[in-house]
Amino acid sequence: SVDSDDILDGGASHLAECVKELKIQVPDLLVEVLSPDFRGDLDAVENLASSGLDVFAHNLETVNRLQAFVRDPRANYKQSMDVLIRAKESSPGVLTKTSLMLGLGETDDEIVETMEDLRKNSVDVVTFGQYMQPTKRHLKVKEYVTPEKFKH
Repeated sequence: SVDSDDILDGGASHLAECVKELKIQVPDLLVEVLSPDFRGDLDAVENLASSGLDVFAHNLETVNRLQAFVRDPRANYKQSMDVLIRAKESSPGVLTKTSLMLGLGETDDEIVETMEDLRKNSVDVVTFGQYMQPTKRHLKVKEYVTPEKFKH
């Protein structure tokens, strides 16, 4: 999902109502929402996280050092971490999930530090994906990370 700038809460209430309706229609359905950061509006995060969904996902995207180069200037590491923290605090039974792109120039130590931050903040799931340059105007791939890299 992306922020809905035309809606006061960034679309959180609309997403929450969709989740509630899905659960009414199919009670056993597992629902995961990939949430925007709602520009740091933690009340909007709480509204969505407490809607009955099963997985609240919000992507950190990259390590702290690379945030300013990789993400929109309105987003940052702390704000995304705060979103994940509030989601877990407002609905402790919900799984929280994030994803990191690899191959942007991050170091192994930075990945470990990010994983430690995520664990410290009770984020349940982290996934990793290889960054692929979508166009020549986007950041170049610094490294293609092989599966062998994860064998430690």
